[in-house]
Amino acid sequence: MSGRDPSRGPGHFQFEEPGPDPDPTAVVDLHNHLVPGVDDGARDLPAVLAAVERMVRVGIRKIVTTPHIDASLTLDPTALERRLDEVTRAWERAAEALARAFPEVDYRRGHEVMLDVPDGDLGDARLRLAGTDYVLVEWPRMRVPPGTPPVVARLVEQGLRPVVAHPERYAGVGADLYVVDQWREAGAYLQVNYGSFVGRYGAEARTTAFRFLRRGWIDFLASDFHGQAGMRIYKTQAWDILRELGASEQLELLSVTNPARLLRNERPHAVPAVPEERAGFWSRLKELLGAH
Repeated sequence: MSGRDPSRGPGHFQFEEPGPDPDPTAVVDLHNHLVPGVDDGARDLPAVLAAVERMVRVGIRKIVTTPHIDASLTLDPTALERRLDEVTRAWERAAEALARAFPEVDYRRGHEVMLDVPDGDLGDARLRLAGTDYVLVEWPRMRVPPGTPPVVARLVEQGLRPVVAHPERYAGVGADLYVVDQWREAGAYLQVNYGSFVGRYGAEARTTAFRFLRRGWIDFLASDFHGQAGMRIYKTQAWDILRELGASEQLELLSVTNPARLLRNERPHAVPAVPEERAGFWSRLKELLGAH
């Protein structure tokens, strides 16, 4: 859990050490944009409350919200502190309101860090997921720049555990999964969006998400929900598809067990690949997707 350190004055946010999990069976969402007015997510506090109500309705009880931030900002300590204070103040307003409206919801914070420079300093706990060693990262402009595996390796050498956000969505990775395999070999974990399984980001992202599932490469599922009116969370639809495909074990690990382990700063369990001998996987998949 997390909160403000009153002895240090306004804007000085501190994290408690990850501790025992009071509800290890809850569905956890590790990637969403529900800090009011700080990025392209929820625009204000009413939008956050409405978004969390929708997440509760589909069974999500633990939320780590992840506003955007650029790694290049970490090269300017003054600008970084200004940005982190802005996010902290907005997050605390939301946390107070959510504690009153949804006392059953565990609402924490981190960031989605765009690796727009290869040498950013991600050591500040406020950049990481709920104060753990895990940091949610993405590549710029939904394309994979050259030399990304060494960037991942440097983060790992610094004691961090990088989680690559929505790897299925980057242009070109579906044609050759080699670079994704290199990220994994360098120590990265993969977080896939629920919406990718139902075609929210197009056919290529959907196919790539299922290729990851078949290989057992996914470590976490999350919504990437931006909290805007009319947006869908896609959790229910994705769960229906994965259960129909016989991937209930994988679903439990990806949505409940592994995210809960992350919050305790533990390594995720390996997620079994979908067995090759499972008859009709792809034909059944096409049939299911045609119905959604």
